[in-house]
Amino acid sequence: MLTPLFKGALLLLLAEACFAGIGAVVKFTSATASEAQVVFFRNFFALLLMLPFLYRHGVSLLKTNRWYLHLSRALTGIISMYCFFYVLARLPLAQGMLVLLLSPFIVPIIARFWLKERPSKLTLFAILLGFIGVMLALPGSSGGLDSIMLVGLLSAVLVAVTKTTIRYMSDTEPAVRIVFYFSLLTAILSAIPLPFYWQPLNNEVWLAFVAMGVLAAIGQLAMTRAYAIAPASDIGMWTYSSVVFAGLFGYLFWQEPVTLAWLGGVLVIFYAGYITTRQRLL
Repeated sequence: MLTPLFKGALLLLLAEACFAGIGAVVKFTSATASEAQVVFFRNFFALLLMLPFLYRHGVSLLKTNRWYLHLSRALTGIISMYCFFYVLARLPLAQGMLVLLLSPFIVPIIARFWLKERPSKLTLFAILLGFIGVMLALPGSSGGLDSIMLVGLLSAVLVAVTKTTIRYMSDTEPAVRIVFYFSLLTAILSAIPLPFYWQPLNNEVWLAFVAMGVLAAIGQLAMTRAYAIAPASDIGMWTYSSVVFAGLFGYLFWQEPVTLAWLGGVLVIFYAGYITTRQRLL
């Protein structure tokens, strides 16, 4: 029988595959659509896919006494999206995903002070290894690149806050409610700047937006369930798995090179993920 930690890790792997797919769609649409359009339609189509859950569960799905946490998560989530999509449009896909993957390094720090979760020494060591792996795989610094990295770092911090918020509210809020409110609130918030940044879209971009909504809904459900059944500080390292999917998509669709530095960083990252999960299985 699978342990909650193992189930959480598998769900997080599924979520990260979906998020890497979203990254590929964002990169594909960035040449045609504005960032405001990408953010809105990512949330709008995800919301449409969540409507059947509302029909199935009825108004009971909307009942919550923790609306402030849903709103907080939506605000941090949408700002992180704008930052993340900005980075993806300006870096190779695999490297752009790596910038976001600094968040697992930050999650246990936030969880320590907010949720009072104490990561073990081995988990802390694994987190440090993962951070080293990210730094190894990133490209060398330059003036323009440094500013992009700062935006990516802000996105990573906000993602870490978002994931810790999920863990905090999961004792009373089911995964479907968390994802539904996230999709609803982010769709509303991202609609505000849309008229000011509207650009004509072709049929391929519209199809890509639909695919992005599907991936977003599946990824959010899987991630939310993962953090509901397992501590954020123990499974957060598996967020790094999206870099493999991103590297594959970047190579297949844009012929982006897989460098030795990137490959070495990925190996370090996965070893870090292995030892932090292995300690709980023993």
